[in-house]
Amino acid sequence: MSWLSNPASETQVTHRQRVWLYVLATVIMLLLVIPTLIVIPMSFSDSQYLEFPPETWSTRWYETYINSAKWMRSTWVSVRVGVFTMLLATPIGIMAAYALFVSGHRYARSIFMFLLTPMIVPVILIAVGVFYFFGKVQLNNSLFGLVLAHSALAVPLVMIIITAALKSYDLDQERVARSLGATRAKAFFVITLPQIKFSVITASLLSFLTSFDEVIVSIFVSGGQTATLTKQMFSSLRDYIDPTIAAISTILVAITTVLLLLVQLASSREK
Repeated sequence: MSWLSNPASETQVTHRQRVWLYVLATVIMLLLVIPTLIVIPMSFSDSQYLEFPPETWSTRWYETYINSAKWMRSTWVSVRVGVFTMLLATPIGIMAAYALFVSGHRYARSIFMFLLTPMIVPVILIAVGVFYFFGKVQLNNSLFGLVLAHSALAVPLVMIIITAALKSYDLDQERVARSLGATRAKAFFVITLPQIKFSVITASLLSFLTSFDEVIVSIFVSGGQTATLTKQMFSSLRDYIDPTIAAISTILVAITTVLLLLVQLASSREK
């Protein structure tokens, strides 16, 4: 236990002085992880109802999910919306972050904070506003409307990631390129973008996840043939509950975990 006396940081705070923090973090992590650890075994139950622990093990609910036209349709909608949201939100977020960072305008910080409001305002308020606005322009229950709504939620996240990357990047390199005759756009794509590419990858993956896991906006905006997977899950939970939901939840956890690991890998490579 000698490691407890070792400094935990440059401030010379020892690990022993941080034991309470380690315990608190462990408890919080367990509270977050345990529900997932319960759902995963339930998805492999052979029972007609949610059962933990399962008396008999089976993959029948995964087969039910894969063989269901309804579930496959909603999954494909979520994948398409996620990809289109990523393709739309990432360049918009990059352009906004870059423009505000290099402008030097005195109101740049205020504008930046204003653009982050979708992350600050409760999502339910955004969903209600989007629902009524899209109703006026007939975008409810449309793929394009879903992409727009999800992009509004994803762009602030992209801006935060790209701004953080730009703060650690030396813009003098881009200025040198421009002094040698390159246009701003060419200097950005040739000099700046390659050096922040892993942050761009991270922002892209997180914007996809933001869309793929979104529930509240999807409940208001999507429906019918454009119902997302999360919307379909919510509707199924309201009407009836069977282990198919647990199987889908397990698949979503697996997809999210893999993408987050890819984000961490991209971040570590950038460092």
